[in-house]
Amino acid sequence: MSTRKYGGNERGRFVDRIWYGESLWFLPLMPLSWLFALATGVRRFFYRAGIFGSVDIGKPVIVVGNITSGGTGKTPVTLWLAARLREFGFQPGIVSRGYGGRAGDLPVEVTADSNSRVVGDEPLLMAKRRICPVVVHPDRVAAGRKLAASGCDVIIADDGLQHYRLKRRFEIAVVDGHRGLGNGHLLPAGPLREPASRLRSVDRIMLHGGNGANVDGGELAGTDYSTFELAASVVRDLQGTKEISLDAFRNNTVHAIAAIGHPQRFFQMLEAQGVKVLPHAFPDHGMLAHADLEFGDGLDVVMTEKDAVKIERPAPLHWWYVVVDLKLRDSASPDWLRALADELHRESAT
Repeated sequence: MSTRKYGGNERGRFVDRIWYGESLWFLPLMPLSWLFALATGVRRFFYRAGIFGSVDIGKPVIVVGNITSGGTGKTPVTLWLAARLREFGFQPGIVSRGYGGRAGDLPVEVTADSNSRVVGDEPLLMAKRRICPVVVHPDRVAAGRKLAASGCDVIIADDGLQHYRLKRRFEIAVVDGHRGLGNGHLLPAGPLREPASRLRSVDRIMLHGGNGANVDGGELAGTDYSTFELAASVVRDLQGTKEISLDAFRNNTVHAIAAIGHPQRFFQMLEAQGVKVLPHAFPDHGMLAHADLEFGDGLDVVMTEKDAVKIERPAPLHWWYVVVDLKLRDSASPDWLRALADELHRESAT
């Protein structure tokens, strides 16, 4: 796999071997994990005991997050949830921290023309989908209040599972069904932001691939979960002039670009569609310049949608990005989401 331009890829693969492989390098990091566990445990206890107060912004909040560091599919779940809520008659809005951006002192509403260096790559991707308003700020309470004041009647907190200051009505944890919870240790010895037992307290688990076999059955027991995959819908050129099927690249060799939490998943998706991949993994949220994607051989360059929003235009005609959408294994409008929507409608009427 290429490490061109970004030496951080080697570090990323080393961390993956510690967290998801059989490396024993996690052992020297365990004292730091114990300190991390103490800090997160005390903080969560203070919120549950009411010592730290959670803020009710006056609208129901649905949190989408995870308990592991790295990509699990939170953004596609957030977009899917927003689209379904609109079908159920709601006016949703999305709040995000805007990781990697510099939003400033006040919450910022993200538009399709926003700069990813200011608002972050994932919020910009969501805004470009034009499903609902997106507001970014490290203070999600302030961001949520801005959305509520603008007319949104349900707020979706993207990557907000550990942001306890924002009072929530419903929690969704997204779990990588293939990689599971890694070695089961907390940061930095393992990938966990919170203990695995945290999954027992959420309202719903969204399992990205697999069938739960790679997740400790004890953590899934007692919590309902749905399984989903990310399927490529179309491929678009960065100029915004063409839209084609991924089948057009079948049996072709392409440079595949992924600056996401789990780049191998993107490469494997392309390969499963018969594309011959020259993989280039970059650090998650890494900014990509034109020079990073110029390989001098005339081959098509295919990247993730998250990476495409960061590329300066105009871009070469042979640079493309893949649009992926969430596909549930059960049904398009699951019973649990319809029941939640009905409850929210009843609560808003009282």
